[in-house]
Amino acid sequence: MNNATIVNIGTLLFGLVIGTFGVFHFLNTDAMSGMVPDYLPGPGKVWVFITGAALILAAISILINKYRRMACLLLAAMLILFVILLHVPSMNSGNENAMGSILKDTAMAAAALMIAGRSS
Repeated sequence: MNNATIVNIGTLLFGLVIGTFGVFHFLNTDAMSGMVPDYLPGPGKVWVFITGAALILAAISILINKYRRMACLLLAAMLILFVILLHVPSMNSGNENAMGSILKDTAMAAAALMIAGRSS
């Protein structure tokens, strides 16, 4: 299997996973809104909907290869912000699952950056 095929399979899988996370935001809005910290303005559900929509739009962009580079750069920025604004403070307040979330979002941000780097 050549490198281009491997990259295409990885990109396809990444897009599907990101899209699935986006759909989960709409299916589990109540549970996820409880994870939104109080220092963010507005109701938690609004942030969950915005994030879910952003994930789905990024996935569509990745899968159809339209604005893929920009979508991946914005997705990576969003995921890094999640680490800084949500997961690190959560870890400092004793959340046992915070480190897993930090690692997951950091790995997904890295994958988004790799896809962006291979896109035009």
